[in-house]
Amino acid sequence: MDTETPTPTGTRATLGLTGLTSNAMALIAPGAFLWLTFYMQSAYGAPMAAQGMWFGIAVALSLCFATAIAYAELSKLYPGAGSSYFFAEQAFLSKSKAFKYARVAKFMVGWASHLYYWVYPGVMVGVTGLVAGYMVGQIWPDTFSPSVPSPMFMMGFCVLFAFGVAYIAYRGVGGTTGVNAAINIIQITALIIFSVLAISYRVNHVEGGKGWTLDSTGTLTQFVQAVDAKGAPVVDDKGKAVMTAAEFKVKYSEPVANADSTDDKSPPTFQNHKDAVSVVAPHNFSYVIVQACIAILILVGFESVTAMGEEAKNAKRDIPRAVLLSLLIQGCICYFIEYFAANYFLHNGYNSTRALGSAAPLGDMMMIVGAWAFGSPEAGWWFMMVQAVTVLLALVGTTLSCLSTGARVTYAMGRDSEVPSHFGIMHGKRMTPHRAIWTLAAISAAIGVVAVAFNFCGPCAQTDDAIKALPQNFWYSLGMWKNSTAAMIPQSMLVVTLVSNFGTFLLYMMTCFIAIVAFREHKAFNGFKHMVVPIFGLIANLLCMCFYLVGPFFVNGMSFKEPYWALGIAGFWGVYGGIYFIINSKKTGRDILLKSPAIPAVMA
Repeated sequence: MDTETPTPTGTRATLGLTGLTSNAMALIAPGAFLWLTFYMQSAYGAPMAAQGMWFGIAVALSLCFATAIAYAELSKLYPGAGSSYFFAEQAFLSKSKAFKYARVAKFMVGWASHLYYWVYPGVMVGVTGLVAGYMVGQIWPDTFSPSVPSPMFMMGFCVLFAFGVAYIAYRGVGGTTGVNAAINIIQITALIIFSVLAISYRVNHVEGGKGWTLDSTGTLTQFVQAVDAKGAPVVDDKGKAVMTAAEFKVKYSEPVANADSTDDKSPPTFQNHKDAVSVVAPHNFSYVIVQACIAILILVGFESVTAMGEEAKNAKRDIPRAVLLSLLIQGCICYFIEYFAANYFLHNGYNSTRALGSAAPLGDMMMIVGAWAFGSPEAGWWFMMVQAVTVLLALVGTTLSCLSTGARVTYAMGRDSEVPSHFGIMHGKRMTPHRAIWTLAAISAAIGVVAVAFNFCGPCAQTDDAIKALPQNFWYSLGMWKNSTAAMIPQSMLVVTLVSNFGTFLLYMMTCFIAIVAFREHKAFNGFKHMVVPIFGLIANLLCMCFYLVGPFFVNGMSFKEPYWALGIAGFWGVYGGIYFIINSKKTGRDILLKSPAIPAVMA
């Protein structure tokens, strides 16, 4: 029988390989992220950059595997709480000359990691608000719009959700692991069902065959909607679409010339894939990089278990395995399958532009494939709602896992007095870093509120006609602006996502460098694992960071506002961190550069 092993800091060692892997897998939640990020991936650089989704995932995955190997190797050397923060200190303390930089390296990594670990939970809170807003719009369409969820509702939901998840984390890691294990099973099952149906829909609907689509109001139909002289869809005085007698015909068109360009050499534009090969093809290098820079959001989390060294029963053996297993199962298997299925499904009845105009493209797709598979619009609606519930469950697990990880990194820094020491206190009964958890809950709620408050801005700005068609009630009294105003405001969900992703690239780049330092002159040094792989990871992460600066110059439809706002926030955080570090060092009387390796390094 497994027993709980106490640690010097008071936490309990309860987790084996299954528990550790389950916690990391919950953070890389493919069922949830396909639903959530397909919207952002369709929006940025639309519609052309959306065609590089699958290959962009492959590039992001290769970057993550290089970083995961660095994490796995470091966790063998230095099992303990704090993840990269702990690794940085120990790696430098183990060197005869570089030890003096140990505190600087430790703080830089810890501070940079907060740009990821503090913003990422807020992103999850915001996108959960979007899912919830979409669902209430489906249930009460007269009060809420499913395609444009109420900003007021979503803001209120973000606050309740953030503190609700924080309460689960506060109760302890044992309960967290049980919740995550159950959610993993549910979401992977739901994912497989959707993927099979999406691929089957494409296989069973040949070019020119009768199929299902959504009219301009989001209602399932097998007929073509009437349009006026300007080509706009026609609706009656009750807001229902006016249909023609013509049946809707499925088409998977060849790429056509870019009608918006006067340059004959411009690449062709297309909004769905003509065949399976097109789905997995890169199409254009810049499209792939755009998608990789967004896709990093859906792959992060494998490193989360390295912050649970004090809760692992055999940290040196199980944590490295859990890091790689979680990324292999969720990233290399689940994401490849589901992104292929979703992109292969696209056709003239639901393409990249239609995905851009919806708050939940996957929900729309599920209604279409459900109506076809189960024989009626009502069945399609219920299929979507059941899948949406599994997405909400997955988001609980994802937010719970990243909030717990972020709180433990803050706890480790608080224990070292690198941030206010009250963060380094464990709850006497729950044995959780409760002050860090509740602080992170408040930050996540605030970020989530900002993310949804300006969600329908920038590339997602609604037309004035679409805004007029929304329910005119309290729920839409805040957060909706006329098109000319909204188009000038950065899309907040994308901004906070890019901030989180920038923090991720920065942290992963630093971790790869730390791995090189840690194994330099070490008896276990391996040229491939400890030099080639981390150098590749370092360069790949750095290139993705640089793309924030140059990407808008190379990708049509890629806005300057969102990436440059993200860079500005990251820059402010870095400057503030440097000032805080200097002031805190003087206040506590500690040397910035160590005079001797006062703390013995933990070595294998």
